[in-house]
Amino acid sequence: MNPSDPPLPFSRRDFLKSTVAAGVAVGLSAPALAAPVESRQGIPYRTLGSTGEKVSIIGLGGYHIGLQLLESDSINIIRTALDGGINFLDNSWDYHNGASEIRMGKALRDGYRDKAFLMTKIDGRSKAAAASQIDQSLQRLQVSHVDLMQFHEVIRMTDPGLIFGPGGAMEAMIEAKNAGKLRYIGFTGHKTPEIHLEMLATAAAHNFTFDTVQFPINVMDAHFDSFGSKLLPVIKKAGIGALGMKPIGCGVILSSKTVTAAECLTYAMSQPIDVLMTGCDSMEILNQAIQLARNFKPLSPEQTAAILARTAVAAQAGQFEPYKTTSGYDGTTRHPFFFS
Repeated sequence: MNPSDPPLPFSRRDFLKSTVAAGVAVGLSAPALAAPVESRQGIPYRTLGSTGEKVSIIGLGGYHIGLQLLESDSINIIRTALDGGINFLDNSWDYHNGASEIRMGKALRDGYRDKAFLMTKIDGRSKAAAASQIDQSLQRLQVSHVDLMQFHEVIRMTDPGLIFGPGGAMEAMIEAKNAGKLRYIGFTGHKTPEIHLEMLATAAAHNFTFDTVQFPINVMDAHFDSFGSKLLPVIKKAGIGALGMKPIGCGVILSSKTVTAAECLTYAMSQPIDVLMTGCDSMEILNQAIQLARNFKPLSPEQTAAILARTAVAAQAGQFEPYKTTSGYDGTTRHPFFFS
């Protein structure tokens, strides 16, 4: 079915009923942690949803590799990550006005592209805007194709209808995939799992299944409007790749004084996700993340319960997840021209 065709008579309730069959219910505990399929340079790898792709347990966040004053430092971080066993690279068309993609493109020269599972994101909601951004991203990254392209910041209930509507961005995505510019299609968001579920239901109404979904997963999310309990079981049941992000909530979680950074990352990696995006703005932080991944052992139920007991009170009002409760982290709200 063409994404621009009228939606089928298929509601979000229908979608949820179909995906929670066989005992996977929204709001219940998440399914068991997927076992690593292999290890590279000591870093565990997992299978990305139903794609068959093998991805490192941690991925290098694209926003943070645009923060260095020197471009050479960004390139060094990216190449060190790839040499150290991380293969999943995150990016976005809008990060630092394209600087993150430009720097990553330079880092992927000299054979490094072959080491990477490369993902980037677009913001455009119309076909024209999305097509333009896809081509710009490929030019900046200096590649003929990316492995995964995602719709960025699906954070409004109106976004699914715009993306899948006539002349919407999904038309450009499908055309780009057919042209060999991308291999897989996903979407991201950080506001509420209800919007993610609406996006999945809209896709199902158009006979489309996403390859990946990206969402926050952390020790605070477990208590407040939780992606981990409301969304993760649904996408796991559907065989969709689960991409976790914001393990320390953009650093805000640490200000709660309830957990350490290592506990935050270990908790997130212990959830049944396929890869966890983590921001590394220095070699020191990157090396810490690599060592944490190499030494990773899933938390026991008792360890998980202890961490959640410590964070329960702090998490209740979403104070330490401002990306859910405020517009301060919504790039497409501050820059609406991204859409056009």
